[in-house]
Amino acid sequence: MAISRSTGYGMVAAGYVAMNDKDGPVLANAISKAYNIPLEYLLKIMQQLVRANILRSKRGPRGGFTMARPAQEITMLEIIEAVNGSICGHFDIAAQANNAPYSVKMEQVCKEASEKCTAILRKTTLADML
Repeated sequence: MAISRSTGYGMVAAGYVAMNDKDGPVLANAISKAYNIPLEYLLKIMQQLVRANILRSKRGPRGGFTMARPAQEITMLEIIEAVNGSICGHFDIAAQANNAPYSVKMEQVCKEASEKCTAILRKTTLADML
């Protein structure tokens, strides 16, 4: 499983907001500067996290980003899928190889690996990372 740059930035941003949420809304500019992430790019990613009910955003002079839910209730899978979409891939290995026995086994192994990865990310919370 490859983690895209956008997904990595989303995980970093969620972690940063979770760690600093107690001090009030976190400015995207602070995250951008702390981790050298282009601000406009980061803002798009953070809006995806808002739409997924991971973060909340507030405009205005006292605005910024806060956690929409406690970090204990947010899984790493939710963060990844908020930014990158579903990580469960469709494996068409067997169909591409006319259902040759080896290709069916390959597809089964890939599916099992994907399911295990998804299970780990589903049970790991943002709080576990902090």
